[in-house]
Amino acid sequence: MNESILRRALLAIAVLGLVVGIGIWRTGFGPIEAGVIWTAATLPVVAALAISMLRDFWIGRVGVDAIALVSMSAALLLGQPLAAVVVAIMYAGGTVLEDFARGRAERNLRALTDRAPRFAHRKSAQGIATIFVDQVAVGDELLVRAGELLPVDGVLLDASASLDESAVTGEPLPERRSAGDMLRSGTLNAGEPFSMRASALAEQSTYAAIVRMVAAAQTAKAPFIRVADRFALLLLPATLLVAGIAWYVSDDPVRALAVLVVATPCPLILAAPVAFIGGVSRAARAGILMKGSAALEALAQVRTAIFDKTGTLTVGGAALIEIEAAPGDDADRLLRLLASLEQASHHVLTDSIIRTARARKLMLSHPCDVREYRGAGLKGRVDNISIAAGSRGLVLADKSLPHWARSGEERYRGQPVLRVFVALDGRLAGIFTFGDAIRADAREALGKLRSVGVARTVMLTGDDDAAAKRVSTLLDLDAVVADATPAKKVATVEAEKALAPTMMIGDGINDAPALATATVGVAMGARGATASSEAADVVVLTDRLQPVAEAVGIARRTRTIALQSIIVGLALSAMAMIAAAMGQITPVAGALLQEGIDIAVILNALRALGDGHFERA
Repeated sequence: MNESILRRALLAIAVLGLVVGIGIWRTGFGPIEAGVIWTAATLPVVAALAISMLRDFWIGRVGVDAIALVSMSAALLLGQPLAAVVVAIMYAGGTVLEDFARGRAERNLRALTDRAPRFAHRKSAQGIATIFVDQVAVGDELLVRAGELLPVDGVLLDASASLDESAVTGEPLPERRSAGDMLRSGTLNAGEPFSMRASALAEQSTYAAIVRMVAAAQTAKAPFIRVADRFALLLLPATLLVAGIAWYVSDDPVRALAVLVVATPCPLILAAPVAFIGGVSRAARAGILMKGSAALEALAQVRTAIFDKTGTLTVGGAALIEIEAAPGDDADRLLRLLASLEQASHHVLTDSIIRTARARKLMLSHPCDVREYRGAGLKGRVDNISIAAGSRGLVLADKSLPHWARSGEERYRGQPVLRVFVALDGRLAGIFTFGDAIRADAREALGKLRSVGVARTVMLTGDDDAAAKRVSTLLDLDAVVADATPAKKVATVEAEKALAPTMMIGDGINDAPALATATVGVAMGARGATASSEAADVVVLTDRLQPVAEAVGIARRTRTIALQSIIVGLALSAMAMIAAAMGQITPVAGALLQEGIDIAVILNALRALGDGHFERA
């Protein structure tokens, strides 16, 4: 039988026994005494708890559920069946409440796995066939219908597509993708049907990696929870000692029973797991996958953040940094003409230029008479305008720069950028500067990391000192390590980790060793399942840096809530035990009081599911 169903059945038996027993006790009618019914309703709970404890003991685990077993057994032996059945209800009710709390906390995690794509529509000469996703081969052309999940990772073949990526990245609004863009499995077609070419098998696609991470998140156990389990063991002898003293001083075994009852069960068992699962679930809603409670707890304690530069603090690749237009020329017009010409080129900058123009909703024209000069640029005609685009030598030959272009030349001198000169009808009309641009949200993300307790920020990069210092100065980092090989990155992480708990944030395959070395590794996994995602403890599914700060905030808040729940629960239990030892609380009243404490503890732990405000640890 499913354990959750068994716990509900035990609760139902105990409640029914209490109600029937009270009815017989109050009316005096019935073939069986009320005490016998209460005893009979308690025994199934005692038996189930004893079996559970023996099973745990067999694998070397002992918990404070022993207090519940001792208190129910003692109540029956001392002729207090009403107290015994109330404890049985409170204990069984606590386990059912815990099941409910866990179920609510795990709902978002289960939603990710339950919606995994299962079918794909493969195109062939014979038509379109519906197949299972594990039958998709790399290179297959697939049709994705409106409202369907993308079955595997692939490349968009049609001109455009609208995708709802909220389940994968947490982004609420549909994203527009263009031909040639990489698409990720598990996202939803929010527009018209489109065709794509599979670039990965189902088991190697983004969503399969997410499902594996979710499975790890649901099974891993945080060190904090294991410490709580060990600390809980101290409560059993402490409770027995207080109960023994109360019995010895008062010569009343019922007073000792009240002490045992009021200590059943312990908030330690309930609060920490519920809070940590809630935190993992809350992070999943924000597009942050934490591989279990252990990753969340490690993230809550970090004091140093180490960032890879390319693709993490910067966007990676060659992004358009600036357009310098000649007086009287318009930057968007120059971009439209350049992008139109670049449609006939295979240069590394071509995709970036065309993508930037389309993002600005510029209508491109067909180029003609295009001639490409390998390594230098190209010339051609667009809208009857003669265009030359490329190196300074190709476009200007021996001519000097006009006055308006000289400031930019000085500004970028020695910088790791690529400058594209554009001439219209023989006149220099603009200069496009491309480079590894800093992420738009990098500065804000670093500020939020500092606000949630990260005291030191370090950047690692394989670039030279000049490029590293440019980024470091713009972002106000505490330290920078340039010319960093993978081995040097690992050494830097180890050195920082020796001083304080450290997280490493990266996105490339060469970052995987450093991610695995850090106290907690955070992978920017928006570009698909990579070695860095597999090595990391936390994966950010959206292509933004902001969720890194959000993840730390969620982790700190979750750990604080778990700690609050445990401390408050134990403090209230301790006060109730003292009152019971002094004869102020009866066994029945003690059981009701303890259940109230447990309910309060679980409700507080469930706050980890909400947004809240990030709390500084």
